[in-house]
Amino acid sequence: MRKQIFKMATLAVALAVFSSHAAMGQQKSDEKTDWMKDFTSRITFNGYAQGGYSWQDANSKNRNDFNLKRTLLWAKARITDRWSFLFMHDFSSVVQEFYTDYRLSNDKSLTVRVGQFKHSYTLENPLSPTMLELIDVYSQAVLYLAGEGPDPLNGVNYGRDMGAMIYGDVLNGYLHYELALMNGQGINRRDGNNKKDVIARLDVRPIDGLRIVATAQKGTGNAVGTAAWNPEIKVGDDYTRDRYSVGAEYKTGQFAPGKYKEARPISLRGEWLGGKDGKVGSRGGYLTACVPLTNGWDIVASGETFNRNTSVDGWTQTNATIGFQYWFYKKCRFQVQYTRCFCGDQIGKDYNWLQSQIQVAF
Repeated sequence: MRKQIFKMATLAVALAVFSSHAAMGQQKSDEKTDWMKDFTSRITFNGYAQGGYSWQDANSKNRNDFNLKRTLLWAKARITDRWSFLFMHDFSSVVQEFYTDYRLSNDKSLTVRVGQFKHSYTLENPLSPTMLELIDVYSQAVLYLAGEGPDPLNGVNYGRDMGAMIYGDVLNGYLHYELALMNGQGINRRDGNNKKDVIARLDVRPIDGLRIVATAQKGTGNAVGTAAWNPEIKVGDDYTRDRYSVGAEYKTGQFAPGKYKEARPISLRGEWLGGKDGKVGSRGGYLTACVPLTNGWDIVASGETFNRNTSVDGWTQTNATIGFQYWFYKKCRFQVQYTRCFCGDQIGKDYNWLQSQIQVAF
């Protein structure tokens, strides 16, 4: 009888120990699962690729090539409800962005951003190439003045810079503001001088679908190259670099990615820009329209002009573009566009430009 009681007691202890270990294991497994769920819910990945074919007869020479323009991937981590971090890399180019945001206010009125990011100058510069209508993405004025394209003095910086910014929405979302202090030297390199650039932006939204945007930049550049239209600035020189822009955008509705064929709005966007590098002033503007037709098809039209040196004749180029795009899946589209380029004497002869592009995004 004692032996039987002892065996039963031993079995009960063993079962209790096994049960406790199993419970602890289950708890650890649940904790691990909960941690993994929390971790994965706070990180999002996005990316896109754009590539296509281009033909032009600039300078009386035919040139055509297939190209891969962008292959971007970025990850955004939501550390807390107020604090986030983003890292973006272009695999066909260089690291584009890395910054952290921290919201100081309980609402959306005040957030601080520190790192490398797209600056606030111009209406178009902060917009993603995945949503802009032109295959060449930005107008000549934005490409040059915002540093999105070839600026011989400051290099190609993809409209980005290193610095710190405060931004937010006030007055119930009718006014958005941004104020930044930037190196002024562009991406992935240290400042060439001890002077910083100030960039400010006001975005007024008086009615649904309409935005009126004014931006300005005041700073001092440090030249990394020379420009034919601005020969007084040499490599290594510090020079005044000031900018301004005024623009507006109107959309008949909000774009809904889940209804990419049914809910695309008519859009109209225009902007006038100007700037000064040293003693040389430049100015230009654009007007771009996109009208949905049917079943994923849009027609795109744009006119733009840019004068690199307002003091000397012959540095103006005007482009007229017409084309179409077909959205075959959410953020994915096929585009074809023809551009007639009218060039000043200092730039060269007028020429034709035919482009096509496929965009795949997620």
